[in-house]
Amino acid sequence: MTLNVVLISPSFPADNGHFTRALHALPGVRVLGVGDQSPAAMEPEVRAALDDHLVVGDLWNEESTVQQTRDWLGKKGLRPHRVECLWEPGVVLAARMREAFDVPGLRVEEARAFRDKEIMKSVLDSHGVRTPHHYRASTTADVQEAASKVGYPLIVKPIDGAGSADTYVVRSQEELEPVLQAVKHVPEVSVEEFVEGEEFTYDAILSGGRTLFENVAWYRPKPLVARQNPWISPQAVCLSDIRQSEIAPGVELGRRALKALGLQTGMAHMEWYRSDKDGEAIFGEVGARAPGGRLSHGMNLSCEGDVFKLWAEAITSGETTQSMEKKFNAALVFKRATGNGSVITRVDGLERILSENGEHIPVVDLVPIGEARRDWTQVVTGDGWMVARHMDLGSTLELADQLAQDVRIVCDS
Repeated sequence: MTLNVVLISPSFPADNGHFTRALHALPGVRVLGVGDQSPAAMEPEVRAALDDHLVVGDLWNEESTVQQTRDWLGKKGLRPHRVECLWEPGVVLAARMREAFDVPGLRVEEARAFRDKEIMKSVLDSHGVRTPHHYRASTTADVQEAASKVGYPLIVKPIDGAGSADTYVVRSQEELEPVLQAVKHVPEVSVEEFVEGEEFTYDAILSGGRTLFENVAWYRPKPLVARQNPWISPQAVCLSDIRQSEIAPGVELGRRALKALGLQTGMAHMEWYRSDKDGEAIFGEVGARAPGGRLSHGMNLSCEGDVFKLWAEAITSGETTQSMEKKFNAALVFKRATGNGSVITRVDGLERILSENGEHIPVVDLVPIGEARRDWTQVVTGDGWMVARHMDLGSTLELADQLAQDVRIVCDS
């Protein structure tokens, strides 16, 4: 029997293409793409991994997209067995399509709990999962009232956002005023307690309620700090030992959160905090999708397995022969060019580090000299990324810091 999988946005963002190719490589699977990107605009390897593809004009018009997909599949005499989306904006669309075709997976109400941060936290509150104190706000008055209840410091961020876009730390009433202006274009925000502490991820691949793989990544520094300082080379460190005492509470928090939110099969990416005050693990937010920022590649490098293939196996057979045992710490280091120019002119410091520690640097993927620098506020990877990998965490962090501090991508004017 051929398993028909409808995959929403199979080639964008870029990492989606890796999942598409992994799914297509499985025997007995037909990959049916639905998106607003034409096949001609896709990478050739991704285009070749699609057995068929429907281009829709307005992907986010859910009713129209579902109907167009129904008509398209009907003409081909095909019925989907799974509907998947690994991109945050399409999580609810995928759920609506599942309901329309009556296939397994999150329904619309469940998917909204992954998209709407206030619904999300309310569900978790009801299951006893520790979340920051939080309130929904849609007007200036709402934000001010919520701020008076939460107290300072606090965070203001979009209800249905992703990453740290339009997210602000507010430490006083005076700091709140400019933030109110900055988020005027955001329909609804969450006003919540700001947790002083380190920030981590909990990433998981599940099948039928069974956890096939878990990962914890440590953000160095916290994403909000990196976003506010262009000279920083942000790091995300996939840890080899997630059972250590500082990390294990976050893993347990992640397991409880996914169970409460009803995710049975697929991939999840959660962020959590370890409080500086008492080491408590506190929930941040979670998405029913793959992480961005090359984090899936970091997971692969930490275990020498293939999470792209594992996800494909999870949503189809639920079985794998892969060994996903963690062996390494893998630190992803994202670079941002310096200088007043618009074109990369040279890279300083890399040659020495590679000559001394090249065996522990499996990835060097920088914007080539002569090409335009990228806008680091819009692209997580900035002007390229590198990976430091070692069995010893201290050695990994030391090498990652060298890549962050000593390697300079220069744009001379």
